Amino acid sequence: MTMEPLRGAGDLRVAVIVDPDLPLGLLANTIAAISIGLGGCHPAMSGLRLADAKGVAIRASADRPTPILQADGDRLRNLLATAAAQENDLTLVAFPAFAGSLHEFAEYEHVFPTRTLADEKIDGVGLAGPARLIRSLTGSLKLLR
Repeated sequence: MTMEPLRGAGDLRVAVIVDPDLPLGLLANTIAAISIGLGGCHPAMSGLRLADAKGVAIRASADRPTPILQADGDRLRNLLATAAAQENDLTLVAFPAFAGSLHEFAEYEHVFPTRTLADEKIDGVGLAGPARLIRSLTGSLKLLR
C-alpha cells in the first residue's frame, strides 16, 4: 500500500497518545512502535543526516515536536473511532493491547483482520495530519508525565 502525502504536509502535526497506566516497559514499547509507524508513513519528517563540528554524522530524529499525551482506555478507543472516520485527512497508527503479546509481525498481520478495534483495549494511538485537525482531536489531553 502506498501512502499518499497528506494535504497541508507543511503544516503536519504529530501526537502520540498512550494509556498512562501501562507498565513502564510496555509504555516505552508502545510509544516506540507508534512512532516508527508514523515515521514510516512520513519519512520526510525524520532521518536528515547531520554532522557535528568534528564530522561525527548521525541521523536526526523528528523535525517537529512529538508530544506524548495521555488518555485512559475508553478515551483512547473513542479517539481511535473519531480519527478513523477522518482517515483521508490524517495518518492513524494504533497499538491494540493484543499486539504486545505477539512477537512476529506475520502473526500480527494474520490476527489483526480477525479482531474489531472497537472491542479491543487500545494501548496507544498515533496521529499525524494538519495542525488544526490534530489539535481538535487532542487539545483537551494532558501531557504524559
